[in-house]
Amino acid sequence: DIVHRLQATQAGDLAVRWNCKAGKCGSCSAEINGRPRLMCMTRLSDFDPVETVTVTPMRSFPVIRDLVTDVSFNYEKASELPSFAPPPRDADGKRRMAQVDVERGQEFRKCIECFLCQNTCHVVRDHEENKPAFAGPRFFLRYAELDMHPLDTHDRRQLAQGAAGLGMCNITKCCTEVCPEHIKITDNAIIPMKERVVDRKFDPLVWLGSKIGLRNRDNDGRTEV
Repeated sequence: DIVHRLQATQAGDLAVRWNCKAGKCGSCSAEINGRPRLMCMTRLSDFDPVETVTVTPMRSFPVIRDLVTDVSFNYEKASELPSFAPPPRDADGKRRMAQVDVERGQEFRKCIECFLCQNTCHVVRDHEENKPAFAGPRFFLRYAELDMHPLDTHDRRQLAQGAAGLGMCNITKCCTEVCPEHIKITDNAIIPMKERVVDRKFDPLVWLGSKIGLRNRDNDGRTEV
């Protein structure tokens, strides 16, 4: 509201991206006193009355104008991710989804794509050269969501480790700290994906099973259906 008041009274040409003003669209991401936050969910009452409050655009993305940044990097990374690939349809009632799979997916789908996690991740924030080879926490969340879905048939682990740069994440949990939806990105998505990648590559039983054909595709690191 204070940004809109400034637009109305002092800076009519101030550019700012916004939509819902309810913390659900992810449009108004910025850095407030250096911390990535949603502007609409930040109250001036949270600060000391004598404190100077600074609002700056997200540092990890190119500035288009004022507080508006070019986040097209994220859409490019989204396009590189293979979509959900269900198996051929079976007779109704044959498959069952465990409650744990339902709950896990619900947490991942809370993401509002504000890209605050992408902005705060030091892998790209402090190293611009890493961007082409690093998908970032928002998309590791998506990789995990799809890979943990019991009906998905596409194995994304090699892609996550290779082209998406999962190994470059050193689990500082900075992405989790700034998530306005309080998704445990590191603990529930990134670390489990790292474990799945390691199991696939280094687990001797997995390696042996793949050689002699004993591993079932649905059971290869996935919830049994």
